[in-house]
Amino acid sequence: MKILVIDVGGTHLKVYGPGSKEPVKIDSGPTMTARRMVTEVKKAAATWKYDGVSIGYPGSVVHGKPVNEPHNLGGGWVAFDYQRAFGHPVKVINDAAMQALGSYKGGRMLFLGLGTGLGSALIVDGALEALELAHLPYRKGRTYEDYIGLAGMKRLGKKKWRSAVADVVKQLRTALQADYVVLGGGNVKFLKGLPAGARLGANSNALLGGLELWKGAVSKPRRKPKLKPKPTAEAAQPAQEPPQ
Repeated sequence: MKILVIDVGGTHLKVYGPGSKEPVKIDSGPTMTARRMVTEVKKAAATWKYDGVSIGYPGSVVHGKPVNEPHNLGGGWVAFDYQRAFGHPVKVINDAAMQALGSYKGGRMLFLGLGTGLGSALIVDGALEALELAHLPYRKGRTYEDYIGLAGMKRLGKKKWRSAVADVVKQLRTALQADYVVLGGGNVKFLKGLPAGARLGANSNALLGGLELWKGAVSKPRRKPKLKPKPTAEAAQPAQEPPQ
């Protein structure tokens, strides 16, 4: 299958065409509704041929559907019919979970996306779970996202923000017993060093995760196994010795 992958962010949409490694970037922000997203993506993908669509959504997704509106974008995302709008099968997953899928190297991995907000996901021995750590309390009545999201960087300055990132990574790695932490998102470029047990993700991991969603979606029909005939009642009885 040829898959169109869309990574929805608070400042940009990143659209990966089938076979591409670099995305087309589209400005997003508070005016980016679900309907406008489809319109802009269709313009960017007008010459591409694809069979399915993967969408990394910046919010909670349950059973393949968004359950709340995004904090940093326009509205209309929850009740929107993505499959009808694109005219192709669509799979929606939390954006951090999609990047986590593309970053996973085994064991217990915690993914933290440092972008406009804070995305998070955990993979344990191949089992993926999207997390909502961003709005949990952290310090002084503020949340994790308040400290290591974009607003936190602007409020604290980059030096204190880096210190907060290191502390949050240490706390969450310990709490979730992660073997390692992958740091992704657009703001990782502002880090000068990596906390212990952490490694950098790559922007292309969103693409890899979006493709991973469709693995096994199309398979060759299996042949029905040949069944051995059930033994008859006579055959099931043990043979008797002939009379002497």
